[in-house]
Amino acid sequence: MSEETHPSPGTLQAAELYGRISQDADLTQSLFRQALQDPSGALARIVAIGAEQGLSVSTDDVREHLASLDDGATKQWLLKARGGL
Repeated sequence: MSEETHPSPGTLQAAELYGRISQDADLTQSLFRQALQDPSGALARIVAIGAEQGLSVSTDDVREHLASLDDGATKQWLLKARGGL
């Protein structure tokens, strides 16, 4: 088995963080609105939220996790926020 078949620990934590953020509709909407105006700032905010919750993620971990998702809402966010990602 190669490393490519196993997500990195940071990517796994990004997946956990994504799940937590998804549970908070207000936070999800706030991040989406921020991503439309300031994609890099939204990524930095996601990383900061992770740190507050004890999840060590980098912007690369977040990008990798988001790119692996196959749901319409996330794809829409990625399309609109692509400039900062």
